[in-house]
Amino acid sequence: MSSVPSSSASVPTSPRRVLDWRLRFGLLSLVWGFSFLFMKVGTESFAPFQVTLGRLAFGTAVVAAAMAVKRERLPRGAWTWVHLTVAGFLLNALPFSLFAFSELTIPSSLAGICNATSPLWGMALSLVALSEDRPTRRRVAGLGIGFLGVLTVLGVWQGFHGLDVTGTALALLASFSYPVGWIYVRRTLAGSSHSHLSLTGAQLGLATLQLAVVTPVFTSMPAAFPVLPVLAVAALGVLGTGLAFLIQYDLVAEVGPTTAQMVTYFTPVIATAAGVALLGESLSWSTPVGAAVVLAGAALTQSRPRTGRGGTAPAPSPRTSPGVREGSRV
Repeated sequence: MSSVPSSSASVPTSPRRVLDWRLRFGLLSLVWGFSFLFMKVGTESFAPFQVTLGRLAFGTAVVAAAMAVKRERLPRGAWTWVHLTVAGFLLNALPFSLFAFSELTIPSSLAGICNATSPLWGMALSLVALSEDRPTRRRVAGLGIGFLGVLTVLGVWQGFHGLDVTGTALALLASFSYPVGWIYVRRTLAGSSHSHLSLTGAQLGLATLQLAVVTPVFTSMPAAFPVLPVLAVAALGVLGTGLAFLIQYDLVAEVGPTTAQMVTYFTPVIATAAGVALLGESLSWSTPVGAAVVLAGAALTQSRPRTGRGGTAPAPSPRTSPGVREGSRV
């Protein structure tokens, strides 16, 4: 709930890791998939803004600790901080808050599936905003298939019966915010001389400040701090935001952004399984079928022509990153 800079190609070969990349890939899928469950549990006792503030605060602390260990410094330059402020809003503060609000009225599994539409929104926006992203028949077909999957998940033939339209719209708007943020970052921070870790630490810190200003205005101090919701919010921040970025960063450095991005297609599956198994959420046939169609369409929109352009990397995943590519994630 929530980005690897385009300069990732210049990252030197990483030292041998203790855990194989496949294990870290699986761990990242679990962390992001369970993030929607953590949000649902957190919003049972705390206001959505409070859940988001806690998430960002814990996530920022993890990344700040990593920066301290690696002796990374914060970025310099007034305009860099301006751009990071906007990136923090579009990639962290806004989508994290929208997802938290959406889960007041929709199942965590549906929120996770809505998150999977992010590549579809990104494809549609890139055709308009990024002249270097040329449309192909395969990618346009993927866009159409993906949105057909969204309609299937929502049960359009039933007139959206039994569906909370507002909550679903908030979740879809959250997923839409990610590619808007990616495009903004691509135009303003791509090629920055600052490290990914430095940019992300600053971005998350700025997003935390934004929520620290907004939350007291729209919420009051909780009357109690139940253990389970507190742990859920802490896990959402420490695992779903802070640790998730660090794992994603290592994956991109080791196996490349294309392989690392595939985690996006496992997240809604895990979110749905967790919601049904642990929260007792209901599941109609249209939800898994529609989710599969959404993921198939998203995969097609990310396909690239096999040309000699050095393998253009697909758009980064929502949850990791900073300015240049947590986000998200969720």
